Amino acid sequence: MNQTLSKARIMGAQRRYALVLAMAVALLFAACGGSTNGDTQVIDQNEQNGDLAPDFLISMFQGQDVVGGQDINFHDLTGEKPIVLNFWAGLCPPCRAEMPDLQEFSNEYEDRALLLGIDLGQFTGLGNLEDAQELLNDLGVSYPAGYTEDDQVIRNYKVLGMPTTVFINADGTIHDKWTGALTRSTLEEKTDEMLAR
Repeated sequence: MNQTLSKARIMGAQRRYALVLAMAVALLFAACGGSTNGDTQVIDQNEQNGDLAPDFLISMFQGQDVVGGQDINFHDLTGEKPIVLNFWAGLCPPCRAEMPDLQEFSNEYEDRALLLGIDLGQFTGLGNLEDAQELLNDLGVSYPAGYTEDDQVIRNYKVLGMPTTVFINADGTIHDKWTGALTRSTLEEKTDEMLAR
């Protein structure tokens, strides 16, 4: 009887461990945009489309010459050309996976659209400012990138996973949103839609 009771306790402990492990994997999965291998996942956010993109203060890691300063308000960037606003984090594997495509896109579209990366690692548990800067350096990323200390950005832009990219028309309204890693073809398709307006 004691042997049966011990086996039952062991099995119960194993089930609890498996449940805790499954929950931890699910949380990591959600924190990385539902994709830990760089696959894309789109989440339709039609309720935001057409709304004015919320303003927030940005401190730049790089690209000050492109955006016009070290500390800028997002709304100061609207009005000229569409903006591809990419929320990422230094310790987010899908963010790392998409950055080479983002760089190629920026090189090709820099005269027609602005790609702007904003690190949210400090709010998502996926790194700090040093991790973000290290990722940019490791990959040789040169497009404008910075961070914000405004923790309301996650709520205001409804960031549900990392990375999240918001496509913003030249007039400052939200055109579309993508949660998960992007490919260059998707970047081009969504940006071309904005340019055709």
